[in-house]
Amino acid sequence: MLSREKTAAFLDQRWVRNGIIGVILFNAVLLGMETSGTIMGVAGPLIITLDTACLSIFVIELVLKFHAQRGKFWRSGWNIFDFLIVGVSLMPGAQTFSVLRALRILRLLRVISVSPNLRRVVEGFIKALPGMGSVFLLMGMLFYIGAVMATKLFSDSFPEWFGDLGNSAYSLFQIMTLESWSMGIVRPVMEIYPYAWAFFVPFIMVTTFAVVNLLVGLIVNSMQDAHAAESNQATTDYRDEVLKRLSAIEERLKIEQRESDRTPGE
Repeated sequence: MLSREKTAAFLDQRWVRNGIIGVILFNAVLLGMETSGTIMGVAGPLIITLDTACLSIFVIELVLKFHAQRGKFWRSGWNIFDFLIVGVSLMPGAQTFSVLRALRILRLLRVISVSPNLRRVVEGFIKALPGMGSVFLLMGMLFYIGAVMATKLFSDSFPEWFGDLGNSAYSLFQIMTLESWSMGIVRPVMEIYPYAWAFFVPFIMVTTFAVVNLLVGLIVNSMQDAHAAESNQATTDYRDEVLKRLSAIEERLKIEQRESDRTPGE
């Protein structure tokens, strides 16, 4: 059994990380092939065997990580994420129940935990969630106000779109996404209510071009902060390593100086 230090160094090697990414991508292809009845009819046993081999590699990787990190293993959210993803495939009904079989494709998400760049994107998104909560609250209020107004204004002539609060909110969401908003909803409404544009255009301007851009800005800003924090941590680690080596060199020079000072008197 390798020592914890050697195991950690082994897992941290570039070729090991790239190899794990390759296995994850290969396994994702296998899981996609399992959805084809034709392919499974020709090479089903081989695909299942290869899928089991990939799962075995993932389990071995987790065991090595646990050996290298011990208690620190559970302090990393990415380790817990990997453990849950692999654990789903090891559940007793994973090969029987269709829901659990479908969840096996989540193994592809392990690419995020292995790739530093993808981790940075996800961490930036997570750090943006508190700010995004305020934006979502603002958007929710705008949708509620818009849905009430649309129901009051257009429900009589267009009950299928604005007959109640739920239908109005869904129609406004479609309009916000700009999916067939003009020819599909707004122009038919304007045939009966010519000034309906005065309601829909400001709603689109506020929700689509203002609030959504706020979300994008928050995520981009959080990603930049995450990148800066990672760079600062790398700089700090490098500085600490340099100081540690300088301290060791200084201590060695002191020892050699003391030995040289004792030599003439002997």
